[in-house]
Amino acid sequence: MVTPAPSLPKDFSQLSLTEAAELLAARKLPPVEQWHPDRTGDSAMEIRADGSWFHEGGRINRPAMVKLFSTILRREPDGSHVLVTPAEKMAIAVEDTPFRAVEMKSEGEGRARKLVFRLGTDDLVMAGPDHPLRFGSDADTPDPRLHVRGAVGNGLEARIDRALYYEIVEMALADGGEPPAIWSGGARFALVDG
Repeated sequence: MVTPAPSLPKDFSQLSLTEAAELLAARKLPPVEQWHPDRTGDSAMEIRADGSWFHEGGRINRPAMVKLFSTILRREPDGSHVLVTPAEKMAIAVEDTPFRAVEMKSEGEGRARKLVFRLGTDDLVMAGPDHPLRFGSDADTPDPRLHVRGAVGNGLEARIDRALYYEIVEMALADGGEPPAIWSGGARFALVDG
């Protein structure tokens, strides 16, 4: 049985990074990578670039439903996205990225910094070696993303909202270094991918 992600116990802005780490450690997701059902089809669902979910053209307005569906989302080796259970695998259209990073907390400075992001689904993700940040190869047209889950390079990502990207840039520039980069969880992420 798949259950939706629990709501945060309090406002994200009030969470300490210690509390966020405890919530991250307690979160259990279904083992979607292990499920390979024979029954396949099309879900008639899509995730738009703004992070909103639609079914048969109508917006899904119940946050609990979006949270539930997000837990069974997987990206396939060919780059397509599916909703998968042990019984069936249904295609879902994803316009940009399936998740949006909408809030961020920072603790520490330089190499000791930790960044935790809240996604539009209330999931929390701490950037680091297992959840890398990438910003694109062109500084004039940044493409800020956070790896959420699945295989790095072909997993599920979150688009980092523009205001958060500017906060990251400010922190990286304040830290100094050439080329500018941001640290989180012991990993360094250049603001322009090399």
